[in-house]
Amino acid sequence: MKSELIPIGNSRGVRIPKALIDQSGLTRTVEITLRPEGLLISPARRPRDGWAEAFAAAGRGDALLIPDAIANAWDMNEWQWPAD
Repeated sequence: MKSELIPIGNSRGVRIPKALIDQSGLTRTVEITLRPEGLLISPARRPRDGWAEAFAAAGRGDALLIPDAIANAWDMNEWQWPAD
């Protein structure tokens, strides 16, 4: 399918037919990536999109990698909370 570049101010735009928009899942915001073979237009990803699946695939679920409290001799014997 061919399309023409259209002037938009100092830039150029491409009209994407509705059928391609529907099939590709494009919404209002897209990501444009330069590739050796041309431009790739894809749906914009949300921050941390896919992280839950990646953690699940790692086999730890949502378990902490470092415990909340790491006890050591100084903390146990030397530390004192200041008096109010």
